[in-house]
Amino acid sequence: MIELRKKGDATSFEVLDDLKSAKLMIKISEQEEGMGDASLKVEEYLGTVESYLITEAQKALSPETVDQWLTRLEEANAEISEEPMEEKKIITGVPRDQKWVRVEPVDNLPTERIRQFAKESNLSVNPQKDGRLVVFGQPECIKDFLKKMTAEATKK
Repeated sequence: MIELRKKGDATSFEVLDDLKSAKLMIKISEQEEGMGDASLKVEEYLGTVESYLITEAQKALSPETVDQWLTRLEEANAEISEEPMEEKKIITGVPRDQKWVRVEPVDNLPTERIRQFAKESNLSVNPQKDGRLVVFGQPECIKDFLKKMTAEATKK
């Protein structure tokens, strides 16, 4: 954001709100163990911020700078991943132009309920050997799916 502001970009208030919300959700998840829905919201907020910043960077900065940003984001995501190395394999069957999330069914969100939310959000689902589901589709649909999942996980 600092680099974009130097180029004259006025970051939208919604993006700043999403960034603040992500920070708050991270603090909440650090204090309360087992807050899986908080991490889903953090991913949603940060995805929105990332999309905005990369789009604006493509308009205002050189392609090399944007590529450096994307590389740094990729490296940062790899560093914070808590999954064992075996699960970091490339997800196959997902078109390049689509986003994906890996979902692990739990008691209050069984596989069939996850599939139902995916279908309602116009997403596709690929089961994995470990019982998780890879849900993929257009970014807007993923956001809708995550909202439904979060609402379902937090009710009760």
